[in-house]
Amino acid sequence: MADQKASTSIEAVESGLAAQGYIASRQIATAVYLSQQIEKPILVEGPAGVGKTELAKAIAAWRGMKMIRLQCYEGLDEAKALYEWKYAKQLLYTQILKDKLGEVLGGAQTLHAALDQLHDFGDVFFSKEFVEPRPLLQALEQPGGCVLLIDEIDKSDAEFESLLLEILSDFQVTIPELGTVSAITPPTVILTSNSERDLGDALKRRCLHLHIGFPEQRLEERIVESRVPGISQALRRQMVGFIHEIRSLDLKKLPSVSETIDWARVLVLLQASELDTDIVKDTLNVLLKYEADIEAASPQVTTFIAKAARSNVFG
Repeated sequence: MADQKASTSIEAVESGLAAQGYIASRQIATAVYLSQQIEKPILVEGPAGVGKTELAKAIAAWRGMKMIRLQCYEGLDEAKALYEWKYAKQLLYTQILKDKLGEVLGGAQTLHAALDQLHDFGDVFFSKEFVEPRPLLQALEQPGGCVLLIDEIDKSDAEFESLLLEILSDFQVTIPELGTVSAITPPTVILTSNSERDLGDALKRRCLHLHIGFPEQRLEERIVESRVPGISQALRRQMVGFIHEIRSLDLKKLPSVSETIDWARVLVLLQASELDTDIVKDTLNVLLKYEADIEAASPQVTTFIAKAARSNVFG
């Protein structure tokens, strides 16, 4: 009975994402379902362009939640990711305090008494009113929850990972001047990585792991059908078959799902009814991003078109 309930919920995730134009594999839908149930972030790894970032967008749209995105890069620190102080407002407050110093001291007769009077105002200077929340703190402060996308975490420094650990494990963060800020509603956290560097064990331990690779052919056809509804079934199957042949080559960058969708749109724009050598060679730069890859693939175009055509007939 429990298995049946889980299956139904996973299928609900699949259909919910599909309604937003994201065709998820069973593995992806299961990871999203489990993340919701046990309130655990998902670390999504895989090559660029396979739909890691789009997954977070689709989850937010499906659940009607705000998406907060933190784009990672080398040198990212807490001032850009978590919070920083509103220095201009603090300076203005200091000036006002200076102008009103007599009122603040309240007729204190000694230096000790004056310091006691000022002590209460010291905490105001570093209070919540002077904090400028950045994406991580914003995500914790959303009363109805949100989807927090920490994009390309592998581009940040190892030190930044340490900043994330408390947020990923307890959905809270400790700010020295303010204390601990806990999420009102735990956000749904999606971290993406293109595996440019190895991530730390502490970060991985706090997340569910999900690898999104290149989809199998029928799933990729469904993705194209969802994103490019104007393409015919025959051309869709032929072009996806051709792309799977291209991915068998030793290239610097294999065409991803995003390139598949772009190519489908181009073929529809050019009113192609089927693949032929001329149209493929004319548009190969849509699939391949390096001249060396285009030169390596070009001699195989005719052969790959024939293979894709046979797959279309017999597959």
